[in-house]
Amino acid sequence: MATGVRATVPADRWRDPRRPFWPLALLVPALPFLGYATWRGTDGGWAWWLTPAIVFGLIPVVDLLIGDDRGNPPETAVPELAADGYYRWLTYLYLPAQYAALVLCCAVWADGGLSPFGAAGLVLTAGVVDGIAINTAHELGHKRERLERWLSKVALAPTGYGHFHVEHNRGHHVRVATPEDPASARLGESFWRFWPRTVVGSLRSAWRLETGRFRIRGRSPWTWRNEVLNAWAMTAALFAALAVAFGPGVLPFLLLQAVAGFSLLEAVNYLEHYGLARWRTAAGRYEKVDPRHSWNSDRVVTNVFLFQLQRHSDHHANPLRRYQTLRSFDSSPQLPAGYATMVVAALVPPLWRRMMDHRVIEHYAGDIERANVHPPALPRLRERHRRRTASLADR
Repeated sequence: MATGVRATVPADRWRDPRRPFWPLALLVPALPFLGYATWRGTDGGWAWWLTPAIVFGLIPVVDLLIGDDRGNPPETAVPELAADGYYRWLTYLYLPAQYAALVLCCAVWADGGLSPFGAAGLVLTAGVVDGIAINTAHELGHKRERLERWLSKVALAPTGYGHFHVEHNRGHHVRVATPEDPASARLGESFWRFWPRTVVGSLRSAWRLETGRFRIRGRSPWTWRNEVLNAWAMTAALFAALAVAFGPGVLPFLLLQAVAGFSLLEAVNYLEHYGLARWRTAAGRYEKVDPRHSWNSDRVVTNVFLFQLQRHSDHHANPLRRYQTLRSFDSSPQLPAGYATMVVAALVPPLWRRMMDHRVIEHYAGDIERANVHPPALPRLRERHRRRTASLADR
């Protein structure tokens, strides 16, 4: 267990200060209804850009104003906190709200009254809701309860990313912060280079992991018990049902919003382990995952909206721990802002490099070779670090 957990008040006096605010996470799938009401009231296609504007514009501003909270629940309070069904039901409730928003967006698309600008906003609106739903799927998919694991695949169906359920748990968590992990971004690798590597690599990994599970038992992987196939079947059934309800013309919309949704997930994957590396021990195995191998953020607002995904260091060190019990560690590398801000920065490589490259290098005390480096970027990184060090020395 990593050291450096920040102390909190005694258990007998501790109350979850965020308890009244966790339901705010359900506002995200409610945003398309705000867009719809505004669109109907103004007849302006710009209304469908409200959801991405709120998520990637307003929330980062509020996040900055409210700041961080690094407090942790006392360990003696964790069993009761983890068993409290209130927190579990909030993740369950995201799913009907997510599906209601998707149906609404399909109905608007099928109506055909949007300009190209409005249609693009509608695609992004649905993509944001279903992309953030992958975070809910992530929380549910890590649990032992069969119902939660099944609901995880239900949340993944609108983005067609059901294989994430397999790859994330059995692939990413094993190989995180190593060159073998397609979901761990390398220092000097832009998001646009990372995207095809992780999308294709994660799909291949999920298929190999799941088919290997059957072949090791001498069974065919072509069965409904195959977690990848039955997750994809959920997507096919969902898209078919929506095409029957709203016409086949809705299928391009469903495909576009799915790409937007899983691209949002991959942008989050990109920032969560950027440049961080686990090294091989004398026995030839990678060192155990600990809080040093994931970027962390204690920004209050985005932690509430994302079921505390930003306390990613504790999640990887203790993947079965429920979101309300995740802790902040002093040993974790810290992002300069919350995920909503960092996702936008990741889309602009020069801005991202300016914000993050020096933080990775400083995390390794100036030794670039200790980071998980994108090989073609190594000469550039060495020269930039040399110039930065010389500039700081001259001050």
